[in-house]
Amino acid sequence: MGSLGMQEIIVIFVLALIIFGPRKLPEIGKSIGKSLAEFRRASNELRQTWEEEVRLEKEKEMMSDLLKENPLADTPAENKEPR
Repeated sequence: MGSLGMQEIIVIFVLALIIFGPRKLPEIGKSIGKSLAEFRRASNELRQTWEEEVRLEKEKEMMSDLLKENPLADTPAENKEPR
């Protein structure tokens, strides 16, 4: 499945012109454009939220690994045993 060629675009435009008429086409195009813009915005927000959650989970795992390696790191300085 490749991209549409010029002939296919013309056929689609003529069919849309016949089905919807010349007065409705600009209105339909405008509503489709708004819908696509809203979909793109929502998908970008979802992607950003997903990436943020993945980043936070990685940081959480790193902190957990650090605490396992050095268990005294989370205690206050005065409670640490002298070395």
